[in-house]
Order: sequence, then C-alpha cells, then structure tokens
Amino acid sequence: MKKLLTVLVIGLFCFLDTNAQIEYKIITSVESIVPSGLGRSRIISAEGERDYQDFTSEQTEEDNTRNKSKRSDIRVKDFEETKLLNFYNIAGIRFQNIAANDAVVSSKINAMIESGWELAFVTSAVESDSGKDDNQGIFITRYIFKRNK
Repeated sequence: MKKLLTVLVIGLFCFLDTNAQIEYKIITSVESIVPSGLGRSRIISAEGERDYQDFTSEQTEEDNTRNKSKRSDIRVKDFEETKLLNFYNIAGIRFQNIAANDAVVSSKINAMIESGWELAFVTSAVESDSGKDDNQGIFITRYIFKRNK
C-alpha cells in the first residue's frame, strides 16, 4: 500500500508545474500596400530585450515631471529582418506576392513552434490609401507567442 501511495504522489508531482512562468515574444509582419510596389515589406523579430519600466514615468497631480527617458535607449539594434514581397507592383495588386508572403510567414510560425513557442494571439491593422494624395499604406500583423520558461 505504501508503494502504491508513493507512486501516486510521485506521479502527481510529475504533472504539476508549480512554478510555471510564461514568457512572451512578438513577431511583427509589415506588408506594404503602397501603389506601384514602392513600399517595403518585412517580418521583424527583436533579439534584444527591454524592460518597459526603464521608459515609464507616473504622473500625479503633485508630481507631473516629464518622462525623461531617451528614445535612443529604447531602440533595439539586434533584430531579425525577413524580406517579404509588396502587395502591389506596377500593374496593381499581386496575388502571387500575397501567397508567397503567406508561405514565408507560415515558415516563421512553424519555426517558432518547433522552438517550443505556442502561437497565443494574432492581431492586425491596416493604414491604407486614403485618397489621391496619400501614397502611404501598410498591413501590420503581430503574432504573439508564449512558452514556459
């Protein structure tokens, strides 16, 4: 009976992760929707780390001191950049480019999963052409991964 109880207790502890800590990583794809294929499209993955508290200030009614952190300290110079194709070329929208980008993004997601990351959230946004004089536009997607430390 003691042996059975010992085996059950050991088995229970094998399945419990009492100090599970989760870390997150964000991968961002930026795809140009600038007409004539003039934009740049990339997957960006920061290799450097930053602590948000180093760049945060709290303002109160008594103390409204300005946040004096330097933008240059926030910049990450160690990052991975993967080329993607633009949505447009001279002739207009290129569906082959979209399919090619999907293949590259899928490859990145699969590589992350193989490295032990789990895709937790995906969020996207568009800033598109707003008229004749606006030749700007991007489609941005953030892939948020998580894993146990």
